Amino acid sequence: MSNEEKPKLKVIAIKNGTVIDHIAPNKALDVLEILNLPEKDGKLTLAMNISSKYGSKDLVKIEDRELKSSEVDKIALIAPKATINIIKDYKVVSKEKIRSLDYVESIIKCTNPKCITNYDNEPIVPKFHIVNKDPITLRCHYCERIIHANEFEKQFD
Repeated sequence: MSNEEKPKLKVIAIKNGTVIDHIAPNKALDVLEILNLPEKDGKLTLAMNISSKYGSKDLVKIEDRELKSSEVDKIALIAPKATINIIKDYKVVSKEKIRSLDYVESIIKCTNPKCITNYDNEPIVPKFHIVNKDPITLRCHYCERIIHANEFEKQFD
């Protein structure tokens, strides 16, 4: 079968909502976990390992919902090359790449059990500096522990 004869994947358009595109392959389920999806009444489209002109990617469409900035910041940690498209009346009204973060606050916990942020009697918000963006690597502001993506992604489960 030639390329011209292969059936093409068709993803249904949504009337209103958010499309998260250009998610790294096999990361869409992590995005769903971050967003606590699927919701009971929400409609969701998920496509994984679909081919694009840049290789493979994942895609998530969420009907009738726009993301909060805190949710976008979490997505930036696991899918830094993703784009967020806002859809209204079947048209893209806004398309933005996820902004590159220099630091994150209150999104994850430090993996160092002795870090001051992990003591219940210390009301200190966890803060991390991003020391590498691909792959994402963080450094705790307080104890300076280096945390790799595979460590902090477990916190989204």
